[in-house]
Formats: sequence, C-alpha cells, structure tokens
Amino acid sequence: MASPEEQLQSMVKNMPEKTGKSLEQWFKLIKAQGLETHGEIMKLLKGEHGVSHGFANTIAIMYRQQAAGGPSRGSELEAAYFSGAKAAMQPLYAQVVKAAQALGKDVELAPKQTYMSLRRKKQFGIVQVSSKDRVDLGLILKGVPASGRLEAWGGMCTHRVRLSSAKEFDKQVKDWLKQAYSQA
Repeated sequence: MASPEEQLQSMVKNMPEKTGKSLEQWFKLIKAQGLETHGEIMKLLKGEHGVSHGFANTIAIMYRQQAAGGPSRGSELEAAYFSGAKAAMQPLYAQVVKAAQALGKDVELAPKQTYMSLRRKKQFGIVQVSSKDRVDLGLILKGVPASGRLEAWGGMCTHRVRLSSAKEFDKQVKDWLKQAYSQA
C-alpha cells in the first residue's frame, strides 16, 4: 500500500489531467482571487471550477500550508527524488546542485516532478536521481560533440553525464557544467 506521501505525490501528478490545472496554476488562481480561508478556497474550486471535493481539499490545504510558511511545493518534489533506495544518492545530488548554484547569483533551481531544472535566462541543465546508484547531469551544450563520458542525450538536454560517485564529479564535468551555464 502506498504511503500518505506517495498518495499525495500521485494526486499532485494527476492533478492537471483530473482538474485541468497543475497545483502551481491553482495556487496562482487562488492568490489572484485574494482568498485565505479553507472555505473560501473550497467554494471557488468546487463551485466555480467544478473540482471534486478530494482535489479541492488537497489544493486548499497545500495552498494554506504554503501561505503560512510551511513546506513549499518545491521541497516536496525535491524530497521525492530520494525515495527508497535512491536516498543514497542525496549527497552526490547536493554536490552537483551546489556547484551549479556557485556558477552565479542568477542560477535558479526549478524543481520538477522527477528532476531539478538548472536555469539562468533559460534552462542550461538538469540534475536527475535516476537510480539507487546514479545521478544524471543533463546539459545543454550547443556545438559540442558527444564523446566519452559526455553522451548524446535526447529530449530537453543535448548531453548527459552519468555520475555514480563524488569522484566522478570532477573538473572535466564541472567545466562542462560551467560551459552550459555560460551558453544560457
């Protein structure tokens, strides 16, 4: 049976399909309406937007929790990256994220469902806990051929470096990270 945290993650993941908007979009709508109480939020979501009671209640609770300074949506997403056996990868993940942040004050971390987006003016990479023994560093490197550890990778990043230990996050990888940052 799924834990309460896993159930919540599943609910948030399915929210766009089931309600027509993501949690972040609902938060923006509620904030724009200036609503504060649970009842006001429930009335808006259920009455004006036809959201089912379960989703409306979850959205209202999470919105009010965040408004009160509780855990942010991003911290919940990030914590989910280390579920189960993936917990062992947290120190390596933290090292990569810290190195990205050290590149400049304009680095923005944007947590997604399964990875952390690294952004500047635009995205320049991602850090993804892919398995119990690997963190993938995805990079957007224009005009750089894939070679050796710097693999071609489809999707939003042009390249990937597979990391299984802090030792592998060496000067060469940090230079690729810096190059992606400078191109963004």
